[in-house]
Amino acid sequence: MKNYSVMDQALEFLTPYGPDLRNGLTNHAPMAVEALAALGRADAVMPWLERYSKGMLPRPVAHSPINADEWRAALGNEARFADWHLFFEHELKNASWPTVLALWTERLTSGFCASAMHGIIRVGHAVRSLGEAETPARIRELAAGLAYWGAAYQTLPTAHTETPSAPAYDAITKVPIVPLAQRKFSGTIVSSLAALDEFPDFAPVIGLLDVKREPTQTMSDLSETFARVYLANAHDVLSTIVFVHSVTGVVTLRSLVPYLPESTTHALLRYAWQGSCALYSAFGQSVPNTEAIEPPHESRDTLIDLAVANGDEHVMKFTEACLREYDLNPSPVYLAAARHVRSLLQ
Repeated sequence: MKNYSVMDQALEFLTPYGPDLRNGLTNHAPMAVEALAALGRADAVMPWLERYSKGMLPRPVAHSPINADEWRAALGNEARFADWHLFFEHELKNASWPTVLALWTERLTSGFCASAMHGIIRVGHAVRSLGEAETPARIRELAAGLAYWGAAYQTLPTAHTETPSAPAYDAITKVPIVPLAQRKFSGTIVSSLAALDEFPDFAPVIGLLDVKREPTQTMSDLSETFARVYLANAHDVLSTIVFVHSVTGVVTLRSLVPYLPESTTHALLRYAWQGSCALYSAFGQSVPNTEAIEPPHESRDTLIDLAVANGDEHVMKFTEACLREYDLNPSPVYLAAARHVRSLLQ
């Protein structure tokens, strides 16, 4: 079903462009075209990319090299994306990409929520593409994904307590939601996540998830739980985009975990949970429904065709993520979420 035949062509097309759009939002093109390849829709990649590219900004120019011994000082500085990109291109020339990925995932994991998770999501798409074939264009895209993660690096309030841990579907009931009167939103999801620093009840959330269970099952629990969070809380364009990322953020773990040591996997699961909980805490209004969900009547192929016809980058990426999870954990929740997203994003 997968078809990566135009992946390198698409990445070469994207070489002159940077990580941002003219409207101030994130450039989803590298992620969306990889999702289309994973869906087997290589035919849609270049036509979609031609349309989407009208909103993209040129790639910024590097100014100051990042010293390998002082990289921490450059974390979270979005103006240094190009510097980070050059740094990771150098790293990937001197070591295998799985080696670089494992080292830097360990270093950057606590910043899982960077740019509303776009950093690690982009890395996940790049890694899955590399798993299909190792090419110079895909190596460059991994460098760009890691660069974006490093440049946008952001952490959430974290307090390690003796709070009893549980699977995601139980732990979500203990996640505090910021009262509407206390919420802060200044035009970006990132601004609302930063405001969690002023909500002390959130800090212990990282300890609520039991990460000692088998990672594959934990990932399924996470993705289904946050698909239910999505269905309960996505009601307009902003909330839909927010809660799409609560799912796609955890689904990207599937691409990374095979290349990581156990200790990094456990940490990544904790911070993925924390990141999606942050979106729920900062934007959520309704607890997820734990009852059976009625599946849509559309077939898998129809859901894919409808997502491609819709053309919104979030719709295509979310549909692919939901179908990917459904193949591993056949809950109708994923199909219902994939159908629902098209009604709010056009």
